[in-house]
Amino acid sequence: MPEWRYSITELDPERTARASGRELRISHKSAREICRTIKGMKLGQAKRFLRNVIEKKQAVPFRRFTKKQAHRHGIQKAFAGKYPVKAAKEILKVLQNAEANAEFKGLDIENMRIIHASAYPGMKIKRYMPRAFGRTSPKFETMTHVEIALQEIPTPAEEA
Repeated sequence: MPEWRYSITELDPERTARASGRELRISHKSAREICRTIKGMKLGQAKRFLRNVIEKKQAVPFRRFTKKQAHRHGIQKAFAGKYPVKAAKEILKVLQNAEANAEFKGLDIENMRIIHASAYPGMKIKRYMPRAFGRTSPKFETMTHVEIALQEIPTPAEEA
């Protein structure tokens, strides 16, 4: 059994909560763009955004993987966009796990902000499709790792 570690370190365990999804069967390209979009959002805002993507009401801006992508309305700072429903569902599950971890630690859920959201390729499932004349073609599927870290934002009353 592999031992997983987080790519983000040196977090204050009393003010942060984190969760990860390992070997998810989603597109790592779509997951990367979703994570880039939700990073820095408050928890409620990110959950609302992901639900809108699942319902195809709001598009995810694609900034890196934009070849042959359609333009979408309502996107700021980007032209191309998509509605990656499957990836949004899985990332929403990881986000809800991070929220549950924060609630278990006794943190204030209303004042949580996403300080780290990353997605990167995992292992490949290697399969081959038989073709004519005794040949085969590779049919590889890349799995995805997703990590999310939340941090409690101090309220103005706590700072004073």
